[in-house]
Amino acid sequence: MAHLDGSAAASAAAASAAATVQASEEEALSTRAILLGDRPVPRKQRGFARWFADTGWRHLVAWAAIVIALFPLLYILSASLNPIGTLTGSNQLFSNVSLRNYERLFTDPSVPYGTWYLNSLIIATITSVLTVLLCALGAYAFSRMRFTGRRVSLAALLVVQMFPQLLAITAIFLLMIQISDAFPAIGLGTHAGLIMVYLGGALGVNIFLMYGFFNTVLVVVGLLVFIGTIGEFAIASVILPDPSTQTVAIGLFQLVSGFQSQNWGVFSAGALLAALPVMVFFLMSQRYLAGGLVSGSVK
Repeated sequence: MAHLDGSAAASAAAASAAATVQASEEEALSTRAILLGDRPVPRKQRGFARWFADTGWRHLVAWAAIVIALFPLLYILSASLNPIGTLTGSNQLFSNVSLRNYERLFTDPSVPYGTWYLNSLIIATITSVLTVLLCALGAYAFSRMRFTGRRVSLAALLVVQMFPQLLAITAIFLLMIQISDAFPAIGLGTHAGLIMVYLGGALGVNIFLMYGFFNTVLVVVGLLVFIGTIGEFAIASVILPDPSTQTVAIGLFQLVSGFQSQNWGVFSAGALLAALPVMVFFLMSQRYLAGGLVSGSVK
């Protein structure tokens, strides 16, 4: 019996010691978590200065970035609602509010904004769809097939993209003139000709972006091509000289290209409306952007 009592006492002492050690370890871990910032300390206990040094300055930087990003949008919105039409008259935000500039976009015969808008949507949509289709075919070939010159061809696509398309704008113009003589339907002054030029410039980098991935990256490529096409100006202004075939970017530029132009209000209204399809497309596909861009870059 004495032996059993001694064993029970020893077991109880061992259990008590283990409990003490465990409590000490938990207290040490808790203290370490507080010191490392894993568990936030109430603001009243650490004071405003400590809170600002830890996380408060991040809120300040975030709000400053939001203000900087939103101010240009508020300014152009104010300019679009200002009937004066000059930049100097738009310095005071929302001093004059009127829908006259938006009415002029669709009622003034000298400003065929509806035609420009429709042309931009048609060109951007067709270019996006064809770019995704052709790039998917090319990326599948580079990813799944093994053929001589595969790596060299893929590297050549990237090297070509190092040179901006504006460097070839003169050659593109002369080439489109020659194409017009043989195939007028896809030559100078046609939407089909401009779409072909856009496709040629977008295939290289987008094939590499799609290389190995065919799910979320497709949406990313479509969005990027749509945004780039609907706002492109330089090449479109060379290939589309006819006002009836021009895009929004060209038309808006013509509104403010004159000396002492007073069409800035109309320009601002048109720019806001032109941004709507891009914003809607972005909001509909934003959940694919992060995963798609990361997938393409990692590959």
